[in-house]
Amino acid sequence: MSQRSLASRIWYELLRHFLYLVGVATYGLRISGRANVPTSGGVLVVSNHQSHFDPPLIGACCPRRLNFLARLSLFRFAPFRWLIESLDAIPIDRDGLGLSGIKESLRRLKRGEMVLMFPEGTRTRDGEVAPFRAGFTFLADRSGAWILPVAIEGAFDAWPRKQKLPGLGTIHIHFGEPIPPAEIKGRNESELLAEVERRVRECHAILRQHPPFSEKARNRRVE
Repeated sequence: MSQRSLASRIWYELLRHFLYLVGVATYGLRISGRANVPTSGGVLVVSNHQSHFDPPLIGACCPRRLNFLARLSLFRFAPFRWLIESLDAIPIDRDGLGLSGIKESLRRLKRGEMVLMFPEGTRTRDGEVAPFRAGFTFLADRSGAWILPVAIEGAFDAWPRKQKLPGLGTIHIHFGEPIPPAEIKGRNESELLAEVERRVRECHAILRQHPPFSEKARNRRVE
């Protein structure tokens, strides 16, 4: 169980609801599959990575509090440092989680919290889901947490990595079917990695069937 103060919990919920309303009003934010989110226990949330929008919008759509990973460089800018520290973000080094990041992520998963990760390692360059990097499955295996596949679509078109400021667009998020701890224990790392990536790609494919994205998906296939 989390030991956060009442003020911290209220602040998180206020920010979550504010971001959700902004997402709906500005980007037509829609959520599907939210019933798939485990109601209790540690959960490693695994998503594709399209833009800077991904962490706040996935957090806004999740019915439970998420723990976010933040690069050490983000803590150097005082206003942003205050914000991510107020959300108990987990600091990570430039090349990955680092030992301290791994230990803290494990601690939070073991005490029944949710941790959001992007196994592609960086934002997509073309809107597609890139191959997942190995290593993140260790956290779920050691902590006994669920793995929850998630996909976001439309965030790349609204804010691609080559663009300094966000533009307009439509963004949808889908929560897929989670992998329970018992099933995680029965798989080796390569099998589990492939299965998680498959499920995230499946979530992404579901979103691309939605009307705002289906025509763009057909155009990509033609090109």
